[in-house]
Amino acid sequence: MKSQKNRLVLIVSLLLITGFLITSLASFFVSRASLRFQITQNELPLTGDNIYSEIQRDLLSPVFISSLMATDTFLRDWVIRGEQDISKITRYLKEIKTKYNTYTSFLVSERTGNYYYADGILKKVSPEEDRDRWYYRVREMIQDYEINIDPDMANKDTMTIFINYRIFDYDGKYIGATGVGLAVGAVKRLIETYQHKYNRRIYFTDKDGDIKLHGSGFPEHIKNITDISGMMPDIMNRMLSRDAVSIKYINNNKTIHLHSRFIPEFGWYLFVEQTEEAATRQILYTLFVNLSISAVISVIILILTNMTISVYQEKLEDMASTDSLTGAYNRRAFDIIIGQTLKDAVRNKTDISLIMFDIDHFKETNDRFGHSAGDAVLGIITKIANSCFRSSDVICRWGGEEFLILLKQCDINKALDIAEKIRMAVGNIPALYEGREINATISLGVAQYRELESEESLFSRVDKALYEAKNQGRNRSISIP
Repeated sequence: MKSQKNRLVLIVSLLLITGFLITSLASFFVSRASLRFQITQNELPLTGDNIYSEIQRDLLSPVFISSLMATDTFLRDWVIRGEQDISKITRYLKEIKTKYNTYTSFLVSERTGNYYYADGILKKVSPEEDRDRWYYRVREMIQDYEINIDPDMANKDTMTIFINYRIFDYDGKYIGATGVGLAVGAVKRLIETYQHKYNRRIYFTDKDGDIKLHGSGFPEHIKNITDISGMMPDIMNRMLSRDAVSIKYINNNKTIHLHSRFIPEFGWYLFVEQTEEAATRQILYTLFVNLSISAVISVIILILTNMTISVYQEKLEDMASTDSLTGAYNRRAFDIIIGQTLKDAVRNKTDISLIMFDIDHFKETNDRFGHSAGDAVLGIITKIANSCFRSSDVICRWGGEEFLILLKQCDINKALDIAEKIRMAVGNIPALYEGREINATISLGVAQYRELESEESLFSRVDKALYEAKNQGRNRSISIP
């Protein structure tokens, strides 16, 4: 059985290793053959999508904070009640800014036009002032909020990503706008993370192609994408006229693959570019990663396979050697165990004893309570008996309601004591079945193995002892020397 299991594990191992190796190598050669297509159509667009998704994810928190502010009863009540005690709203905005680590927080009142921030009143918004157009745009828009990039007057006109959220009173009337702002510098730090993560050059431009944000390693003299060597005006027009486009160009004798996509939240274009050399290294690295992952998966599968086979092997062995109802050994297994045990006892000159017991009036229990109740009684008595002897001893369901217990290194006197212990425990502990107590007693016969005695003789003597216990009135233990 063990050799068959090892052979099966070996076959599974070879199949897994061969399959993973062929799959990984085939993937490598196919990827290398279709490198340009993959970069242009899949990898760079996917990177752009990932970056865009991460930008959206990073904006979720400030959007959520702004939403909470717009529905905050304190903020709304303060505006509705006439904006009295400015210190309260400035303290509130300062706490928002500090607690959530935002660059700025603000509130603009529709009634007074006051622009409140963490240090007080910044100004009064006016439809005549260009920098206040955002507020009047927010006031007229349908959606609950917008994201835009503007200079922040409260922070020396630092370019800031604002979340502008509309506020309504309890009757649904518009009463102002509130929200938080993130420094654009935070997005620049994200670019550094993205470049390191994806090993590609990333930058943002406005709709005119002017460079707005870029990561480290970007040439400082390049102010517009037309300043990039190989970036012809027609290429720039193609890039800036569509929401998403992929192209390639030659820069210093290197083929550069470039993908752009429009970021509506900023009104900017996101550019992601990569050289073919870098992509080739990435594919080779991916091959090694795939092989490593395949090796790990193979090991895991082999471990699980071995564990599964072992578990089922143990289950099969249990099914072949134990009684399914009581968990005791069955007669076939017991024959093997007692044969080996008697040989060891003869060789080592140790005592061996047998206890045979039978449940008294078991047929009446079945007739009165049903066979399911009888099965429950068999199981409970087996558990009680198990608790009364050592783990090295063995119990067997000999047939029907009759059981045999093999006691190793145990003489007749000790065996009789154990038999009495079992008998008293069974008599004192009723079996429970469907809320009913079923009392049972047992009769026990005890015999000790005699030197050079056959198994049949030992079984016959212990059976006679059990018969004598029943003949004397049941619920007792009788031994035969």
